[in-house]
Amino acid sequence: MTGTDVVNETEDSGPSGYAAARLRLLTEGARSGPPRRSALAELTDEWLAGLFDAAAEHRAGVALVAVGGYGRAELSPRSDLDLLLLHDGGDDKAVAALADRLWYPVWDLGLALDHAVRTPAEARRTAGEDLKVHLGLLDARHLAGDLGLTSALRTTVLADWRNQAPKRLPELQELCAERAERQGELQYLLEPDLKEARGGLRDATALRAVAASWLADAPREGLAEARRRLLDVRDALHLATGRATDRLALQEQDQVAAELGLLDADTLLRQVYEAARTVSYAGDVTWREVGRVLRARSVRPRLRAMLGGGRPAAERSPLAEGVVEQDGEVVLARAARPDRDPVLPLRAAAAAAQAGLPLSLHAVRRLAATARPLPTPWPAEAREQLVTLLGSGRPTVQVWEALEAEGLVTRLLPDWERVRCRPQRNAVHVWTVDRHLIETAVRAASFTRRVHRPDLLLVAALLHDIGKGWPGDHAVAGEIIAKDVAARIGFDRADTAVLATLVRHHLLLIETATRRDLDDPATVRAVADAVGTQGTLELLHALTEADALATGPAAWSGWRGSLVADLVKRVSAVLSGDPPADPEAAAPTAEQERLAVESFRTGGPVLALRARTETAAEPPAEPAGGQEPLGVELLIAVPDQSGVLPAVAGVLAVHRLTVRTAELRSLPLPDGVEGSVLLLDWRVAAEYGSLPQAARLRADLVRALDGSLDIAARLAERDAAYPRRRGVVAPPPRVAVAPAASRSATVIEVRAQDAPGLLFRIGQALERAGVRVRSAHVSTLGANAVDAFYVTGPTGSPLPGEEAATVARALEETLRG
Repeated sequence: MTGTDVVNETEDSGPSGYAAARLRLLTEGARSGPPRRSALAELTDEWLAGLFDAAAEHRAGVALVAVGGYGRAELSPRSDLDLLLLHDGGDDKAVAALADRLWYPVWDLGLALDHAVRTPAEARRTAGEDLKVHLGLLDARHLAGDLGLTSALRTTVLADWRNQAPKRLPELQELCAERAERQGELQYLLEPDLKEARGGLRDATALRAVAASWLADAPREGLAEARRRLLDVRDALHLATGRATDRLALQEQDQVAAELGLLDADTLLRQVYEAARTVSYAGDVTWREVGRVLRARSVRPRLRAMLGGGRPAAERSPLAEGVVEQDGEVVLARAARPDRDPVLPLRAAAAAAQAGLPLSLHAVRRLAATARPLPTPWPAEAREQLVTLLGSGRPTVQVWEALEAEGLVTRLLPDWERVRCRPQRNAVHVWTVDRHLIETAVRAASFTRRVHRPDLLLVAALLHDIGKGWPGDHAVAGEIIAKDVAARIGFDRADTAVLATLVRHHLLLIETATRRDLDDPATVRAVADAVGTQGTLELLHALTEADALATGPAAWSGWRGSLVADLVKRVSAVLSGDPPADPEAAAPTAEQERLAVESFRTGGPVLALRARTETAAEPPAEPAGGQEPLGVELLIAVPDQSGVLPAVAGVLAVHRLTVRTAELRSLPLPDGVEGSVLLLDWRVAAEYGSLPQAARLRADLVRALDGSLDIAARLAERDAAYPRRRGVVAPPPRVAVAPAASRSATVIEVRAQDAPGLLFRIGQALERAGVRVRSAHVSTLGANAVDAFYVTGPTGSPLPGEEAATVARALEETLRG
């Protein structure tokens, strides 16, 4: 149904008739797409033309012009109407009256309006001063009135744009870069701005402006389809929210996907990411071409003068067999034969990454069109070139993106298709799965001097999350895929087995270090059995850090690094033949003994706070430079009694202290004295601000233990003071018993949404269950907490199987309630 058809079905062509026709078009028409946008633009054109004709009374020298998105006829349901009332400078009062008779009906309908009233000279002058105005006028489209006035303006503005391109295009590129810095990259964001983020609609419009300058043009394959897809998503978003928004919020994604007829929100995001990737890559290629043309223009006149008017030949520097550098890009040599050289794509990519240069668009497309497939298994040179590409650091990213844009990556590694543009619905991750894998390789490249087999480290980095494209545990699925890929690219059986182990256990060190008791021999022995050899442990240590650094800021810290390094040291000792130390053999330190004696003497809690920083004795695996706080060590001694864990956890929560680790042990009193002192050695950090004074913590702990401080009420009162934000509903908590995790205790693992007082609630539940907590290992990533509690029965032994399951079920019911 066209806009004309809709208007003809409406008796009143005035504002109410237009509103009814517009509503019918948006609610009864086809799904979001070009036909509906065109129909909406046509409907709006005819309504505004009618308003103009009625108000202008055939006055000459005035025209109504659509500019910007409306000029391109890209009207989404809640788009602004970008209008210019163009006049020849005649009767100002008459023009002002005409403008009022046009703008007010638009406002009366509640439509957003971006309007201006100018003469052609004023429009031209404003465009010269304001780049955004100039961009909008490039899409000027006549709606009503004096066509000659509009045509003359279009001609003049376009001529100005082409004449001023050497100055304006760098301004436009800077504008795009600033916007990308503010909004991020559309192809990786969980809640992207479809218009403003890099690779979004603004960038697509900028590429149109570059093409209009005649200096350069964007790669057109797939670009129109990518732009259409982003516009379709924005249309559906406007209808789903009823607002003029470009941000695809998490809570709207399912509804937007349904409006577009897509399977689910992940399918929607993947399509958005693919479109954004096309626009971003086109932008990279286009802006490189703009820079090359502008540099050539600035140099050529001087060279012509020096060479007597002759045209200099482009300088070509060899980089590798069949690969040369020319004009700041990597291109194929004239004698290169991709149809006879199957390794050439990898050789060209590795040479480009090593030189820190982009692969030229022409070279990549020629390789994609003519290169022979690699045999299986790959020849040694192909495997070596892949490792060289992965080990090149940051330049690897742009080269890999060029290969992906032309389908070369999935041709080399077919399993890549399942992770390409795959979103990760976890606030800790800042990249899609495929980009995270490349980012991990980039990080791993800086660790290659730490390991004896850098090739295995780099390939493991590339493959460690490859299983996320398959159902089930991605590490288990990834192990199978890694075996297949490793054999296909030519690794022998031993190396293939190592790669499979690295992929299968890539989370082992970080999860064990942050969630298990490293003093428990069973913990260290389990890791040693899974890893098998010193060489694999060395590789896994480097992969763990690279993976965490590539995940996001919340996934790695000096504290996590020190825990992993401690675990690696212990496992290395076991693999060397030294048995794990007996945890009971560790005697209390002098500071712990002093606190215990003071607690016994006073009959109450005694505590000490001590800041901890990285030192030469406990460095992270790869220090970032300078000393990094590892939190504060909180030592508490208190006469052994019930309720200590929830009391301490509650007091810390009230004071906004985050618990990182918690160890509890009982120290016997001197001979002849009945009873014992409970010693708590906890690592804590302030959420923000400075740490509270130890005296205040002790005073509140005394009150919590004697029952005069209602911690639950204090936490509830604080929670009520903050307005709840609408967002994604968190999955319910899960509590499980970790099998065979310890010989001396039962390990209960809690996975829940992190929240103030969570450890307090868990401590209360375990107290009610009548178990003793020996230690707690707290791990928080983003909004998710994964806490492990080593518990025993009253006699100090692990819980029987059924009793442990009962405790876990009761704890889960408490947290769900």
